[in-house]
Amino acid sequence: MTLQKLSSATLSALDPRVGVPAYDRTAVRPGIVHFGVGGFHRAHQAMYLDRLMADGKDLDWGICGVGVLPQDRRMADVMAAQDCLYTLVVKHPDGTLEPRVIGSIVDYLFAPDDPEAVLARMADPATRIVSLTITEGGYHVNQVTGELDASDPGLAADLEPGAVPGTAFGLVIEALARRRAAGTKPFTVMSCDNIPGNGHVAKKMLTSFARLRDAELADWIEAEVRFPNCMVDRITPVTAEADREALAEWFGVEDGWPVVCEPFTQWVLEDDFGGERPAYEEVGVQVVEDVEPYELMKLRLLNASHQALCYLGYLSGYRYAHEVCQDKLFVDFLLGYMTEEGQPTLPAVPGVDLEQYKHQLIERFANPEVRDTLARLCAESSDRIPKWLVPVIREQLAADRGIERSALVVASWARYAEGVDEQGRPIEVVDRLRDKLVERARHNRDNPLLFVSDRDLFGDLADDERFVKAYTAALTSLHERGARATLEERAG
Repeated sequence: MTLQKLSSATLSALDPRVGVPAYDRTAVRPGIVHFGVGGFHRAHQAMYLDRLMADGKDLDWGICGVGVLPQDRRMADVMAAQDCLYTLVVKHPDGTLEPRVIGSIVDYLFAPDDPEAVLARMADPATRIVSLTITEGGYHVNQVTGELDASDPGLAADLEPGAVPGTAFGLVIEALARRRAAGTKPFTVMSCDNIPGNGHVAKKMLTSFARLRDAELADWIEAEVRFPNCMVDRITPVTAEADREALAEWFGVEDGWPVVCEPFTQWVLEDDFGGERPAYEEVGVQVVEDVEPYELMKLRLLNASHQALCYLGYLSGYRYAHEVCQDKLFVDFLLGYMTEEGQPTLPAVPGVDLEQYKHQLIERFANPEVRDTLARLCAESSDRIPKWLVPVIREQLAADRGIERSALVVASWARYAEGVDEQGRPIEVVDRLRDKLVERARHNRDNPLLFVSDRDLFGDLADDERFVKAYTAALTSLHERGARATLEERAG
């Protein structure tokens, strides 16, 4: 098989089993600027727009990607080398690979090289949406107060008089300031991150940041800029070298950074835009008036279940999510968490059978082809547990319902954060608060409440007698018996 290096010039020569854009990419014009062009954005939002364009629609809604972090330079290089094309490979449970080249991203700007180019693009009236997948930590939320944490050095630098913005926040606010000064209608800011009320959070944090710079600008943003909420879902593991090799071997495509994902995809989007938007509903997006029920369902069942399986699974010796979810002991624990603790905190979810949804989640997690690593699920827990699981614990406590499984998940995080597994092998703890977490976790045996006494992460949970009893019992069991034996004891 002849190996074809992916680019616009080679599309027609690709293996016919590889889907390619049938639309004229030279006719696509950017209408969206997107911060955070990682695997998820390319498997999700960009894919939906590619679907629209494949139907001959919305060619004025192309994406201009933006990278602001040093590690984004690699994406900039790959995008430049491949004319912003990449291959999305859907991995079916039976081993079938379904590759398609996505063409909806038509430009990519690396902000550190030319911030003015990014600002010019966002100030252009053709840009009607600025979307974000900047991770949970990218919104600079103080986990306890819910207010902006302006202590980040990047944010502080962007607030200096005359500063050239270097952060996503700084660039977005400067672009809005320019549009206001020019009398240009503001763009809609569309957060696509896994945060409850992501649109509300984006509005509050960006407006708070703007207020530190210019109160009148902040008032204008608050009144004029729309921030729709949305819920997004598609398991998208980190691309491995084996994925690149399989694409080359089986389909003859040389792609510097393909994306792999599961077949399932969901996007529930609030219809709250300041102007035009793509016809998302024509390609499977659920455009609704209220996203919250769907969002809570996903955060408290899917995302919290990922946390429920990743630490316990890792400590037990597993390294992939599908391994954990092919083990009945863990499956029973996950279904128990979802049914007894997560689901009781949910409002009614229109059009969704929650029993079916829960079992579908287990099937998705158990897909052996996705090979989602537990290390990925364990990363950045300080941005995840406070948003996904702590609210469940609080609501369950307030309603005098069970918290034992949730408390065990928190205890398993604390045990994982000690940085060594049950076989004595080192664990690489990946978290923006790594040093603080590891230091607190080292005292789990002599001061078991130290880890959960961090009020920035847990609020006052360490003062609640029921939680303390459940948490300390779980942590003690993890130390004395190990993760698997702890689950077996509870199952028995």
